[in-house]
Amino acid sequence: MPKPFTRLTAIAAPVMRTNIDTDVIIRIDRIVGNSVRGSLGKWAFGALRYLPGGSENPEFILNREPYRQAEILVTGPNFGCGSSREAAVWSLQEMGIRAVIGSGFGDIFFANCFQNGILPIAVDKEIVDSLAAEVEHTQGAGRISVDLEAQTVTSPSGKLYRFEIDPRRRAGLLGGLDEIALTLQRDHEIRAFQSADRAERPWIHFAGKSA
Repeated sequence: MPKPFTRLTAIAAPVMRTNIDTDVIIRIDRIVGNSVRGSLGKWAFGALRYLPGGSENPEFILNREPYRQAEILVTGPNFGCGSSREAAVWSLQEMGIRAVIGSGFGDIFFANCFQNGILPIAVDKEIVDSLAAEVEHTQGAGRISVDLEAQTVTSPSGKLYRFEIDPRRRAGLLGGLDEIALTLQRDHEIRAFQSADRAERPWIHFAGKSA
């Protein structure tokens, strides 16, 4: 089950490249044959984090302090585009990321975040650029605060921004529930519908059953 998300104040790392796709987040060769959850975090952003010889790339932001401890990413447009790869979200989660703030996301990546306890926040590009600029100005010392209950993001200087989120997905994150668990919360409604439908259309429910 996803970890519940309510409020978070944390170090944020601006990763502002446009169109970072799921293959950049986690390469396919790191997934094939690797079904062990918990082993993907070190390979997140592998092509950016590591030099060809395997050593860390000192220019990549997540290899520098204090950004190594980032729990929030501030991202460029269309983050998480590309193939439908849930492991991309797993790898971010395993490296400690709890929220991603950007102006646009790949649709499947966006949905997968909610299933795994990561909050993706879509706001105007001007807001994203402002947040990234404030973080960079403080050299990472300035924290960003995210309040899912109030649906707000607070910048390091105290500027407050609201964001919109689907109520069902919000409820899932607040309660640490995935889609299955959210559906089971309505079990009584499902059973009532099945009972009524069975009475109204018995031939549907008994179709294919031997006498």
